[in-house]
Amino acid sequence: MAKPNYQFEKRQRELAKQRKKQEKAQRKAAAPSPAESDEPKVPAES
Repeated sequence: MAKPNYQFEKRQRELAKQRKKQEKAQRKAAAPSPAESDEPKVPAES
């Protein structure tokens, strides 16, 4: 039986994590930020 290649598995996990991080950054950049919305959010005063 062949022994597991832990370096390959680790590299694959790192690449997957990196891809996920990039996708998240792209979604965040594409989504309109709350600060730029038409209605400014003012906290309710009581």
